[in-house]
Amino acid sequence: MKHHTQIKLAGGLFLLAAALSYAAPASENWENLCTKCHGADGKGQTKVGKKLSLKDYTDAKVQAELKDADMAKAITGGIKDKAGKDKMKPYTDLTPAEVTDLVAYIRKFKS
Repeated sequence: MKHHTQIKLAGGLFLLAAALSYAAPASENWENLCTKCHGADGKGQTKVGKKLSLKDYTDAKVQAELKDADMAKAITGGIKDKAGKDKMKPYTDLTPAEVTDLVAYIRKFKS
């Protein structure tokens, strides 16, 4: 009986670890976190995107000016305007792999 309890406990811990290490696909993170402002197409032509004058990620020139490290920093640290007010909130709950995948996803918008 004791052996069965240990096996169940180990199995439960394994399932918990698997659930906690789940990384959402970049497309899912983009949809859930970014499209409201940046749009599904990355052009930034949403109501909020126009108000904030967001960059068009489909523009090759914009993509060339963006550095991966800067995009990752913006995702995890957020962006503030000149007055210090949040322009984009930080997404600190993303794993490093999710951030890297999201940066790669943004790169795919380039025309």
